[in-house]
Amino acid sequence: MSDHAHAHGDHGHHDHDDGYHATTKGYVVGFILSVILTAIPFWLVMGNVFENSNTTAFVILGFAAVQIVVHMIYFLHMNGKVEGGWSMLALMFTVVVVIIMLAGSIWVMYHLNHNMMPGMKHDAAHSLTLPAGEPAGQMSHKQ
Repeated sequence: MSDHAHAHGDHGHHDHDDGYHATTKGYVVGFILSVILTAIPFWLVMGNVFENSNTTAFVILGFAAVQIVVHMIYFLHMNGKVEGGWSMLALMFTVVVVIIMLAGSIWVMYHLNHNMMPGMKHDAAHSLTLPAGEPAGQMSHKQ
């Protein structure tokens, strides 16, 4: 083989792809994991396993994150070897952008609420007080 043919990848040069190759077994494993990762949070909610709903929400978010990883590996076939690692780099960039957008949006909404409505908590507390001299449970019928 000449140097010219070897430099251009001609004449017997075969590309070797070390990326993930889909198999039926891989799809079945991914499907079973997905069903399990869906059934457990469903059971947690329907069985009222945790008394605190915030605990339930955080556990479900954890299961959701694991399920995202399962889908990316078994169904989207993403790993560090596919496409020379570019698909994983694009995923990391996307995650960083989404985190920045979510954190920034929450930050802006919190500060807008705090700075634009400074008297709401004070006014709401005073509007719930009863007029002096009226016992609780009786409504005033003055007109």
